[in-house]
Order: sequence, then structure tokens, then C-alpha cells
Amino acid sequence: MKISQAFRFEAAHRLPHVPPTHRCHRLHGHSYRVELIVDGPVDPRSGFVVDFFDLEAAFGPLLTMLDHQCLNEVAGLENPTAENIAVWIWDRIKPGLGGLSAVRVYETADCWAEYDGR
Repeated sequence: MKISQAFRFEAAHRLPHVPPTHRCHRLHGHSYRVELIVDGPVDPRSGFVVDFFDLEAAFGPLLTMLDHQCLNEVAGLENPTAENIAVWIWDRIKPGLGGLSAVRVYETADCWAEYDGR
């Protein structure tokens, strides 16, 4: 069984390793959406794979670190592409959330990166 919970945050960033003519080289913002995807058996007693409140508790501290920030100033996100943000979240959530199977980060409704630990 797979479950997913989505979170949203607002943040600014710039991509320092693209050419100066690239529009993402300049500081700009996104309304990000993050999905945490958990895979595992349904517990017969609780009926849950993971309680959604536990997902909120696991992501809450990271959400505080990301929301309304300049992501380039967050340690480990100096080059805050969607791909790097997904890995950054994975590295911080996975140790405490064994069933985590993927982190998906949307920069827009149409653009996303998904990381599954590989």
C-alpha cells in the first residue's frame, strides 16, 4: 500500500550554476508542493500504513526551515534545484520514517522532481 501527504511552502531561490542569461539565475520565488510517499503494509489494528499526523510531525521542522526563506541560504541547499531539494528532504526524513519510498517536489503545477533514494 502507498500513501502520500502533501505540504506547501513559499520560498525564493536562484540557481547559481546556470548561465547568467538563464532566467533562473536571478532571484525568484515559487509556491512549492512537497509530497512524502510512504510504502508499507497496512497495520491490521490501526488501519494505517503511517498515521498522517506522524508525517506532519516528521516534516514540520523541515517546513519551518524552508517556508518563506531564501533556499540558497539554507545549509545544504546552496544550489536549490527541485532535484536537490528532494534529496535534501529525503536525507533528513528517511532515518526517522523507514517506509518512506519517495519525495516529490513541485516547483510549479507542471514541474516536479522525485527522489527515491537511488
